[in-house]
Amino acid sequence: MLRAFHGTFTKKNKQYVEFDNQLKLQIMRTYHCIPLLIWTYMFHSVDTILLQEKPNSYLSSKKIVGLTKDDGKMLRRTKRGWMWNQFFLLEEYTGTDTQYVGKLHTDQDKGDGNLKYILTGDGAGSLFVIDENTGDIHAAKKLDREEKSLYILRAKAIDRKTGRQVEPESEFIIKIHDINDNEPKFTKDLYTASVPEMSGVGTSVIQVTATDADDANYGNSAKVVYSILQGQPYFSVDPESGIIKTALPDMSRENREQYQVVIQAKDMGGQMGGLSGTTTVNITLTDVNNNPPRFPQSTYQFNSPESVPLGTHLGRIKANDPDVGENAEMEYRIAEGDGADMFDVITDKDTQEGIITVKQNLDFENQMLYTLRVDASNTHPDPRFLHLGPFKDTAVVKISVEDIDEPPVFSKVSYLIEVDEDVKEGSIIGQVTAYDPDARNNLIKYSVDRHTDMDRIFGIHSENGSIFTLKALDRESSPWHNITVTATEINNPKQSSHIPVFIRILDINDHAPEFAMYYETFVCENAKPGQLIQTVSVMDKDDPPRGHKFYFEPVPEFTLNPNFTIVDNKDNTAGIMTRKDGYSRNKMSTYLLPILIFDNDYPIQSSTGTLTIRVCACDNQGNMQSCTAEALILSAGLSTGALVAILLCVLILLILVVLFAALKRQRKKEPLIISKDDVRDNIVTYNDEGGGEEDTQAFDIGTLRNPEAREDTKLRRDVMPETIFQIRRTVPLWENIDVQDFIHRRLKENDADPSAPPYDSLATYAYEGNDSIADSLSSLESLTADCNQDYDYLSDWGPRFKKLADMYGGDDSDRD
Repeated sequence: MLRAFHGTFTKKNKQYVEFDNQLKLQIMRTYHCIPLLIWTYMFHSVDTILLQEKPNSYLSSKKIVGLTKDDGKMLRRTKRGWMWNQFFLLEEYTGTDTQYVGKLHTDQDKGDGNLKYILTGDGAGSLFVIDENTGDIHAAKKLDREEKSLYILRAKAIDRKTGRQVEPESEFIIKIHDINDNEPKFTKDLYTASVPEMSGVGTSVIQVTATDADDANYGNSAKVVYSILQGQPYFSVDPESGIIKTALPDMSRENREQYQVVIQAKDMGGQMGGLSGTTTVNITLTDVNNNPPRFPQSTYQFNSPESVPLGTHLGRIKANDPDVGENAEMEYRIAEGDGADMFDVITDKDTQEGIITVKQNLDFENQMLYTLRVDASNTHPDPRFLHLGPFKDTAVVKISVEDIDEPPVFSKVSYLIEVDEDVKEGSIIGQVTAYDPDARNNLIKYSVDRHTDMDRIFGIHSENGSIFTLKALDRESSPWHNITVTATEINNPKQSSHIPVFIRILDINDHAPEFAMYYETFVCENAKPGQLIQTVSVMDKDDPPRGHKFYFEPVPEFTLNPNFTIVDNKDNTAGIMTRKDGYSRNKMSTYLLPILIFDNDYPIQSSTGTLTIRVCACDNQGNMQSCTAEALILSAGLSTGALVAILLCVLILLILVVLFAALKRQRKKEPLIISKDDVRDNIVTYNDEGGGEEDTQAFDIGTLRNPEAREDTKLRRDVMPETIFQIRRTVPLWENIDVQDFIHRRLKENDADPSAPPYDSLATYAYEGNDSIADSLSSLESLTADCNQDYDYLSDWGPRFKKLADMYGGDDSDRD
């Protein structure tokens, strides 16, 4: 049987003596570890007894002999070969000899040196060595439990001769016993913390923590206790938790702001002989608003000229507050005083100063000294400290006003003068006044700034400021005049003031109304009575205060106009209406309609506007088509260039007619009516006055002039002779029949004649009508064509025939 014995109980062995000596030396060095050593001895003794009685649970598996079918033997357990226990070894051994650990022994060892003990595992051969002959184990080096607290090794016994293991290999443990060789260490070398000032006793500030590398489960080597070495009596520390707390009430930041506290952590429960470590905690008291503002002086004095602009800074005042940050923020205000409405105080947020400013214009003559009471108060008071008193302070501010030489002052900021435009030159239209605000009351003279009155329309009396006109005024050209008047002290010309004067020219009804535009008016030949042909409006340069009101009437000379009527629309416009049925361009191509226009202002102004109305040809919708007068004699009104153009046109037409006739001869003759759908329209227009009696080629219109001279058997000239039908005779129409009625009846007869061929023949005759004052002017059928005629009778026909009388009458016309 192999047994392992702990060296502490092998008293016959000299190693025990050495170990005992080393132990005594260790006890002397660490006398405070006596209870630990006693506990170790007791533990070892109990452990050895139990190990001798209790089999090793780490031995090799039990040997089992199998039971076969042939022999039928029962299973049995082999005898245990190893017995061992747990070795214990102190760390940090400092003896001269190696530290004895224990001894290995087997029952197979007869003491003859045939067996050899071998040790393997953690640190075997380096940290732990074994005597192969005796089985004694020693620690070759100093061990540190903090590096490794447990070593697992394996032991076996070998026969030197055969090399066979006499016992199975087994494991055992060497545990390193802890000693107090590590001092506590804080997690930080330097802590920083803060706590509000005026905090109560026991207010937590910060918690510090220290750790010990020794075994916390073995003795008190790792049990740490905290204490304060520096910082009393202001702060304390909890010995177990390390929480630092305030120890004095009402600590003031203003008295002391920074504190340095040194905390010690000691192991062994703080007992004597324990190891310790320290750390430093910097504690800052934070500010609270526990101090009201206070002015360093009770009265402040400032001076100000009376002419300073509004908003000028006169001076600064400041109340002291030992607090910082927002606890020191304050605002200033004027509590009372005779100048509360003249001055103001604003707070400078950067410097926490009160700035005195000018709120209204100062006047030395009115008041020379002002007294103000200014309050300074905290904007963020702390309710916890309101019992200490009001958090504000008051100071007196006195402001002296200094007199200076001021320029003249006008009685108004600006002047407005209204004057009629018909005022006479030299008339006074208004007055400006100014005074010297100084006590000396210097004399003042007035003048007009000519840069604002370049035309020199106005003047001013230098002594009294009366403004008068130098030229005539006209509202229509300049309704406003803006001038500048200067007031200057006579004794000190540098002191002057300027004032604007606005002069408004009032209107006088001195302009007559007139047409607002030029109207191009026309009337249709087929116009009916009562038709509106033009709406006219007027304008007036005047501007009456009640607005314009215009009236329209015909002129007194032409009150009853047979052609047109003027209708006043009562809205400053008038309508021109027709009065008869139809107008003829041949008789009258242009009408002149005078209209009387007058206003309702005083004095009443009126004018006569003439409207030119042309007679024009229009369509059925009343749209103008042509306004040319066709009844004028061409030779009398045409220029040489126009006659040349007409001759060229006639020549071109003749050429076209010749070409058309040549082409018509080459065309093959065809029947007039090819089919029943062939319907032709023939339009014959007779609008040629002819060339007189000598023109034998002219169209014969004698029938129109004398209905009785009709030709019964005359053929139609608008159709081919071989295809015309026999014309049916009609009822005689020569009994007192008008030519116009004759034409209409003949047209009806032809339209109603069923024997007439299906052709439409339209003949147009320029019939002038009857009942003319003058006989026919045509030279057709004239009996005196070859002799001179007397045209003096044309002068008796009126102004309309004046042109003909000038052309054909008298010797002058012959010379022309």
